[in-house]
Amino acid sequence: MTTTIARETRTTAAPAKIQARTQVTGIVTGASRIVISFLFGFHGLQGFGFFGGIDGQGGGVPFGSWPGWWGSVLELAGAVLLLIGLASRPAAILLSGVMAYAYFTVHAPMGLLPLQNMGEPSAVYSWIFLLFAAVGPGRFALDNLIKR
Repeated sequence: MTTTIARETRTTAAPAKIQARTQVTGIVTGASRIVISFLFGFHGLQGFGFFGGIDGQGGGVPFGSWPGWWGSVLELAGAVLLLIGLASRPAAILLSGVMAYAYFTVHAPMGLLPLQNMGEPSAVYSWIFLLFAAVGPGRFALDNLIKR
């Protein structure tokens, strides 16, 4: 009889723990998405000459140049979409690709490893955005309001 009570207690307690864990995971994912996309938006703005620009002296990428100017447009637009949580998964996939492209075309030719070629931020951002594409936006996203 004691065993039955213990099993019943476990089965009723388990869904509550899973629900609490799911809520915390959604909150942490949403907060991480907001902070990371906010920080990433500054990289897009640097391409336009803000925050020291691409050269540290306020220089921006020439208007319309490929891939620099268009990369900055994609970075900024994707960061804003991800920040507000609108079309989060497509934006995250796009940003992951942009950062993978940046890594392989700009950094990888300078050396094999990210620490050697200064491509660690590009590699990390690429994987983080791929993670957001896989797990979704978490809480605090306009995508969630639209689903309701």
